[in-house]
Amino acid sequence: MRGSPSRILWEGLFYNAECFFLKKMNLFPIQEIFNTFVMEKELIPAFTVVFLEDAVRFLENMEPKARARVYYNIRKAQCINDPELFKKLNEHIWEFRTLYQGKAYRLFAFRHRQDATETVVVTTHGILKKTQRTPPKEIRKAEEMRKQYLKIR
Repeated sequence: MRGSPSRILWEGLFYNAECFFLKKMNLFPIQEIFNTFVMEKELIPAFTVVFLEDAVRFLENMEPKARARVYYNIRKAQCINDPELFKKLNEHIWEFRTLYQGKAYRLFAFRHRQDATETVVVTTHGILKKTQRTPPKEIRKAEEMRKQYLKIR
């Protein structure tokens, strides 16, 4: 099945996935800016981010500068509680939000507790939002991917 949660491409600290894409796209200055921001504020990421296959495919098909902005916002959302960056849509589904050059990028996700101390946010898929409302079918898709992911865990 395409996009199956069993096909997790990157797992672990979000930094590893970010470095892979930034290195591939030669966009390390954005990472350096964010790392400086984190160090100045002495912020510690509140959760780890994992990307499922559909989310990776969405990110790979984005323009490099837009992708870098999405990564920057995800890193920032890991450290700062800001609903403009990471918003709860329903009981289980969240979205990473990025507005770049007038385009609204959304990465759907859900939280999964690994153990009592570690929370993992699993990104399911992404969309380029065209209307004010988040399409209900995209939320349903994220919920279905969540159910599949939890079955195999």
